[in-house]
Amino acid sequence: MAEIQHLEYSQEMKNRLKRIEGQVRGVIRMMEEDKHCKDVVTQLSAVRSAVDRAIGYIVAKNLESCIIEAKSEGVSAEDAIQEAVNMIVKSR
Repeated sequence: MAEIQHLEYSQEMKNRLKRIEGQVRGVIRMMEEDKHCKDVVTQLSAVRSAVDRAIGYIVAKNLESCIIEAKSEGVSAEDAIQEAVNMIVKSR
């Protein structure tokens, strides 16, 4: 199976995670302010969705670079695609 290559993490990827970090800080603040658990869970659900989207974005960018690399080497991209699918499945 293809080895996942090192990916250069763009500023956009880092910014996504910084926004998630801010959301988590907001949830902690809600807990400290004794907000209703429904509101806390709603915000935690939003954090989880944001993390899932970040994972998808990073896997997609990695897959894109692996396919480009495979094409340049004249190799099938099937292994890279399978590895990306495996990463997404493991993240669930």
